[in-house]
Amino acid sequence: MEEQFSTYVHESGVAEVVLDCPPVNALNSAGWRELAEEIEALGQRPEVRVIVIRGEGRGFCAGVDIKELAAHPELIVEVNAGNYATFKAVHRNRVPVIAAVHGFVLGGGIGICGAADIVIAAEDASFGLPEVDRGAMGGAAHLQRMFGVQKTRYLFFTGSMVSASEAFALRAIERVVPREKLRETALDIARQIAAKSPAMIRIAKEALSGIEDGNLEDKYRWEQGFTLQAYMNTDSAETRHAFVEKRQAKF
Repeated sequence: MEEQFSTYVHESGVAEVVLDCPPVNALNSAGWRELAEEIEALGQRPEVRVIVIRGEGRGFCAGVDIKELAAHPELIVEVNAGNYATFKAVHRNRVPVIAAVHGFVLGGGIGICGAADIVIAAEDASFGLPEVDRGAMGGAAHLQRMFGVQKTRYLFFTGSMVSASEAFALRAIERVVPREKLRETALDIARQIAAKSPAMIRIAKEALSGIEDGNLEDKYRWEQGFTLQAYMNTDSAETRHAFVEKRQAKF
């Protein structure tokens, strides 16, 4: 099986995790599990002080592999587990995690951004959570961590996208930069953090996570229970088959 991401650790203490799963960086069930393990392991390494997650290709991340789930719907349990573990590995990591995104940021891409400490976006980035149109649930807790309650509901119900400029205006992301400056901007911020006391930054990360309202992981796990409920509905299968067959779903 081909690798769906790669990892580089720089002398500065900054680790880069690069999603590279053509054509749209939609990871399959094994890929999400391995990504979670890699992010968690990086945070445990003493030489790693900051993690940057970015993507190659047309967009940052299109979420899960819908074609895999259309062929094997029973894998939804494993996919759910991999998503949960990945987002938790980002949110609860011992070191700060920066998401540097471009193009489409969908599904699991929203989960990574919503779990991250800082999000930097290219000018061409757009954010969305088309779960209703894919016959699933999940990710709204992470979207809500970025955009707030009513905007999240609008996006979730309609499947609409939010541009990088609008996301910045809504204070959902830290910065918008030209596409060609995305990686270096993220690495520059990461190096600023990595230059500080690693002990103090790790303490700060834990302290900041502890003062958030509610428990992000518990909220997401609640949502995932409704994904299983959705999969028991015939409309859910129709949405996935329509997506794979590139046609309008019929209900």
